[in-house]
Amino acid sequence: MKFTHDSLPQRVRFATGEAPAAVAAEIDEFGARRVMVIAGAREAELAARVTADVPVALHHDEVVMHVPVEVAERARERAAEAGVDALVCVGGGSTTGLAKAVALTTGLPIVAVPTTYAGSEATNVWGLTTGETKTTGIDARVLPRSVVYDASLLTTLPGEMTVASGLNALAHCVDAMWGPRVDPIDQVNAAEGIRGLATGLPLVAANPQSIEGIEQTLYGAYLAAVSFTSAGSGMHHKICHVLGGMFNLPHAQTHAVVLPHVLAFNAPSAPEAEARIAAAFGAPSAVAGLGALRTTLSAPKALEDYGMPEDGIAKAVAPIMAAIPDNNPTPVTEENLTALLTAAWAGEES
Repeated sequence: MKFTHDSLPQRVRFATGEAPAAVAAEIDEFGARRVMVIAGAREAELAARVTADVPVALHHDEVVMHVPVEVAERARERAAEAGVDALVCVGGGSTTGLAKAVALTTGLPIVAVPTTYAGSEATNVWGLTTGETKTTGIDARVLPRSVVYDASLLTTLPGEMTVASGLNALAHCVDAMWGPRVDPIDQVNAAEGIRGLATGLPLVAANPQSIEGIEQTLYGAYLAAVSFTSAGSGMHHKICHVLGGMFNLPHAQTHAVVLPHVLAFNAPSAPEAEARIAAAFGAPSAVAGLGALRTTLSAPKALEDYGMPEDGIAKAVAPIMAAIPDNNPTPVTEENLTALLTAAWAGEES
């Protein structure tokens, strides 16, 4: 056994019902006195409650999916004009992504307060979109210094969004099992993340206000992100990043649709990883375990339903081929990738 594993420097607080005090404590730890709060218009009231005890200098609510470069530039300009010394982001992956975009050029510390299961808060990965092209990268400056998980903040998340966001987290776990830098620690974290998500998501889908379900799902989503950021972005995420940027598809739903197709594509060529995934689901196979969960959750099925044009399949093949890591378990060809995308577009069974 020979590997190198890096653990990212981040404090995580699980504190159901205690977000305002936890956020204030983290800001006080930084010694910050002029805080920029980033939250979309829908989260404005929630963000105000969460940051009630924080010295806020600026509220910023221009949050856009996939973080267009021009949106990031405007947020950076506002941060500079207000002389802020820390960032608090309250929201989902797009909100965290915007805070990361500001931190990328300023080095400002971030306290992330997630309201979905996106997992971006636990990674050092940033993403920006120019036109139809989404570019991602890794930089230590964008890793939130602290994360506050408060299950009570997710009790109003709509059921459909809960399912899509949770399956997005599950995709982090699956991709981590064979990511370009995967090691045994990543696989342990990913397997436990799958177990937590598979336990929590059905509870939340049945009752969106189930604190137990939300806590299990948040726990799983955190481990998913930790394993993913260490193992690196694999085939699944490369597909989703290209499709999301090219066709402006909703992030979580795209991941939820593509995941079973990538799992079925790679599982036969990665028997050890497949066995870990199956065991985490408590199922006879990885594909069966994911399929049963998706059935329970009435998961999204087709990219066509989210606005991807059929002729986009051919358009996406070349950029996806260029992005997929060389160590993907199953060799990727234009033919089998086209077949995978066609099945995901149409919502065929994997």
